Amino acid sequence: MTTLNFTTTTPLNNIAIIGASGFIGSALTKEALARGLKVRALVSRPERLTASAELEVVGVDVMDSKALTQALQGVDLVISAFSGHAQQDVAGYYQQGFELILTAVKAAAVPRLLVVGGAASLKLADGSMLLDKPDFPAAYLGSAKGAYAALQLLRAEKSLAWSYLSPAAEIFPGDKTGNFRLGADDLLTDAQGKSRISTGDYAVAMLDEAQQPQQLNRRFSVAY
Repeated sequence: MTTLNFTTTTPLNNIAIIGASGFIGSALTKEALARGLKVRALVSRPERLTASAELEVVGVDVMDSKALTQALQGVDLVISAFSGHAQQDVAGYYQQGFELILTAVKAAAVPRLLVVGGAASLKLADGSMLLDKPDFPAAYLGSAKGAYAALQLLRAEKSLAWSYLSPAAEIFPGDKTGNFRLGADDLLTDAQGKSRISTGDYAVAMLDEAQQPQQLNRRFSVAY
C-alpha cells in the first residue's frame, strides 16, 4: 500500500487555486486571503485578477500538463475550482481537464488536493442520486456528469490525500455567515425541504478543511 506524504500537522502557508476567478473560485480566493494565506491563482484569463503581495496571478491552461505542473511547484495544497461550463462538450472537457490536474498535482509533489465538487451525485432519501432524476436540468447535465466522474477518479486514488466538497443543490452568490451544516453523501435539506448554500459559506467550509483536515480521502457536503 502506498504511504501518503501528508500528515494533519503539515503547515499550510501557500496554496494554489485553479479557476480562482470563477463563480466559486473567486469566493475561495477571497476567503483564503482573508485568512492570511498566500494564494497562487491559476486562471485562463489573468487580466481578471489584480496581483498583490499575497496574490500571485498565473495564466495557465489546464490542458497544458507541463505548464500546469510547473505552476503548481512549491505550494502546500491545491484547490481545484476547475469547470468546463463554457465548452461544447462540458462533461468530456471536465473529465479530461481533471485527469490532467490529478497528474500535475502528483508530478509537482503537492501533498493535498481539495476539489470543488458537484451536488448531482448526492443521494436522495430513496438512495438515488439527484443526477438520476428525470427532470434534472439539461443545462447542468454535462458539468454534473463531469464532476461525478472526478469523484470516482478520486475514490480510486491511492497516492494523494484528497477531499471533495459538494455544495447544496442551490449555490448562490452571497456573503459568509458561518452558520451551516456539514454532511457526507446525502443531500442536506432544511426544514422547508430546500438545499441551499452561499458561495461565501461554501468557501468557509472548504478553507476550514484546508487548514484543519477532517475529511481526508472522502466526499463531504455543505448546506444550511
